[in-house]
This record gives sequence, C-alpha cells and structure tokens, in this order.
Amino acid sequence: MSDPIRVLIADDHLIVREGLRLILETAEGMALVGEATDGAEAVRLAGQVQPDVILMDLRMPGVDGLTAIERLRDTHPHIAVVILTTYNEDDLMLRGLKAGARGYLLKDTGRETLFHAIRAAARGEMLLKPEIVAKVLAHAAAPEPAPVSGLELTDREREVLEAVARGERSKEIAACLHITERTVKAHLTNIYNKLGVDSRAAAVAEAIQRGWLA
Repeated sequence: MSDPIRVLIADDHLIVREGLRLILETAEGMALVGEATDGAEAVRLAGQVQPDVILMDLRMPGVDGLTAIERLRDTHPHIAVVILTTYNEDDLMLRGLKAGARGYLLKDTGRETLFHAIRAAARGEMLLKPEIVAKVLAHAAAPEPAPVSGLELTDREREVLEAVARGERSKEIAACLHITERTVKAHLTNIYNKLGVDSRAAAVAEAIQRGWLA
C-alpha cells in the first residue's frame, strides 16, 4: 500500500482551514500534516513536516502566498504548491504560477476537483481547467505581448502548449497529436527555453500574459 499524499494547508482564514481539514479527512490516500496561517509559517512548516503538496492562499498577512511560493522554490523545490484563489486575484495567481506553483484552485471548488488537483500535483502534473483559464482571461487586462528575443513558438509547440493549458498529460498530448511522449517532452523543453520558464504552470501563465491562450 502506497504512502498517503502529505498535505499542508496555508490560509489565514480559520473557516477555510477547517473546511479543507474536514474534506481531507474523508479523502482516501491523503493525510493533513500541518496548517499555516501565513506564508512564513508555511515555509517553516514545509521544512519540518515535508509535505508532498501545499494548498496555498495568496492573500495572507505578513508574508503573503506569492512570497512563500518563491521561497519554497528556492528551499524546497520538490514540494508541489497548488494556489487557492478567487477571481479577483488573477494577477497574483499568474505571478504565482510563474513563481513555481503547479496549478490553482478556486476556493469554491468541488471535493473531487480538489482531490484530483492534489493527486496531479503530487505526481508532478498540473491542473488548469479550460473554463478557469477562460475566466482568468476574461478578468485580466489585455496583456502586452512581450518580446521573445526573436524566438516564436512553432505551430506544433503552440498545439502542445494549448494542450498543457487544458490539463492534458504528456501521454494524452502524444496520442492526440500522433507523436511520441519523447517528442512532446522535447517540445516542452523548447517552449520552456523560449519563454524563460521551468514548469508547465509557469509556461501557461506566461502564455496567458502574452495573450497566446485566448
């Protein structure tokens, strides 16, 4: 029997932490290992309890979630961070993804979606539902396309990136595009290099800001 996914909650609202705690207690294969009320405590507890996944609020007093994500990327890059957000935090959410978060959830998300996102993050994957991306784009100001040092994505790279934004895994992308998983990974490496990022979530966030995922 595999070990449970170790989850840490970071949110300054008690009612949110209590709600997540009750939900996680019913989840098979998951274990709540800690609760933090701000970003500094989240980083400290991450070092102590070594969670697999952190559910991170962005707006917290003191050290906010964005700063905590940046610190965790430097100190505990193996820990997956999933952002907890609301629609009026779109800019922060995008910055969080670029800082290293694996994905994001709305605070009113359903139980099964929460479990799916946690499991995906623990596997090193990301979950960006198309309808959520659409809402982010609808609420964000029109982005200014940023220079890419003369480099543009190829048509195939754009297809791969669009599939990543839909939350598809490499195996699914390969099957859909009739290419190998190794080729998908090669395209992802090229995309990361061109966008100056190092993760799927960061690539999608950068593409959203450039207006490439309308």
